[in-house]
Amino acid sequence: MRIEAREQAYVEFVAARQTHLRRIAYAVCGDWQQADDLLQVALTKLYVAWPRVWRLGTEEAYVRRLIMRTRIDERHGLRRRGSAPSSDPPADTGDRTSLFAALQSLPETRRKVVILRHWLGLSVEETAEELGTSRQSVRSHAERGLASLEGALTREDR
Repeated sequence: MRIEAREQAYVEFVAARQTHLRRIAYAVCGDWQQADDLLQVALTKLYVAWPRVWRLGTEEAYVRRLIMRTRIDERHGLRRRGSAPSSDPPADTGDRTSLFAALQSLPETRRKVVILRHWLGLSVEETAEELGTSRQSVRSHAERGLASLEGALTREDR
């Protein structure tokens, strides 16, 4: 395939999926500026790997994996530098704000499992593969994460 056609396919993918992928990044980190940075890094890495990823038809899964792994890399770098992630309130209102706030209260691995399993609808096996963990770990984190979310949202309703 010619380079122009490959680049056009990349541009079309980004245009079609950018908003959805940005929401995933926000759900992972809870900060819109960090979400934009995460997405930018992920899309840059996708561009480099585009010919291979596009040929396999795994574009979206590849970007999700990059978002999850880039977040891990970013958090390790923040700890070394002694900075904390921004906790600015999300630019959202109503029930969605409550849900995102409750989601951010979860430990990072549980949050990622809940996002992948229950927001994006991935199977236990797909989630385990994306996070590089076991199926049992996914089940455990999903169960505990959902229980924590339910508790947090119930307390907020009172």
